[in-house]
Amino acid sequence: MTPPASDDVQLATRSVTRLSVGVAVVLIALKAFALGASGSVAIMASLTDSALDLIASLTTFFAVRWAAAPPDAQHRHGHGKGEAMAALVQSGLIFASALFIGWEAVLRIFDPRPVSAGYWAVMVVLISIALTGWLVWMQDRAIKRSGSMAVKADRAHYAADLAAGVVVLIGVASGAFLAAPGLDAAAGLIVAVWLFWGALTLLKEAADHLLDRAVPDTDRIAITTAVLADPRISGVHQLRSRMAGSVMSVQMHVDLEPSLTLEQAHDIVVGAEQRILEAFPRADILIHADPRGRAEVHAEPGEESGEESCESA
Repeated sequence: MTPPASDDVQLATRSVTRLSVGVAVVLIALKAFALGASGSVAIMASLTDSALDLIASLTTFFAVRWAAAPPDAQHRHGHGKGEAMAALVQSGLIFASALFIGWEAVLRIFDPRPVSAGYWAVMVVLISIALTGWLVWMQDRAIKRSGSMAVKADRAHYAADLAAGVVVLIGVASGAFLAAPGLDAAAGLIVAVWLFWGALTLLKEAADHLLDRAVPDTDRIAITTAVLADPRISGVHQLRSRMAGSVMSVQMHVDLEPSLTLEQAHDIVVGAEQRILEAFPRADILIHADPRGRAEVHAEPGEESGEESCESA
């Protein structure tokens, strides 16, 4: 049983993705002006990153809307993995950005160029840091309400941008006011390394979703504990779990007394589902009831890492 995503949750994700696109456009305009005035490689690195941020934000903008669409005849499990696909695209864009910035920074280290219009450049970087910090704060609020992976991915690279902005500020100030353009190029290189690391982290999370990696052990324990809270359920086995966007998919078999009527077994299973939903409100749950001691083997053991049979005390 799957509780539909509330209008409030969808509104939160849609609003923050619109905000993300708007902030990216403003940052591109500001940094393009600062680059033309200063010629700073750190500003150029930041501008390139913001341009890719816009593409990533647009990807997220459409992904959260597609992922929120209800199941249909071709997608019976819904469209939640669209968010993981968006995160995968974002990681590729960030990789490309890191390589481009890193290459340009290395060239500038060996061939330093002076940074001009330092005051304008510094002002633009400060405004960019403030805007990015505000956006990350808004994204945090949306993630708490929705759990959207696509918004998490968007937040991940904007959070990296926030830290990178401080590095860019140091590089621009050093190049403009300390007559040390090599430091400006070094700052660009640090930004590239930071982006590369962030892209690796994002790629792993997206791949885990697309490859149906099991949810963390703490969540699996919480699910099992909730189910076994009813003493009439004597065991849980073949527990399978995965994430599809912000929706957790849970399947399991439970052991019940063979003498129970179908209606009694149904009520017990529904009660177990309700307890799981109290801990994971957006879970998609499927529970199969087995007569105790007569469970059939439906799959090879160990299909899900760490999966074992659990029995009530």
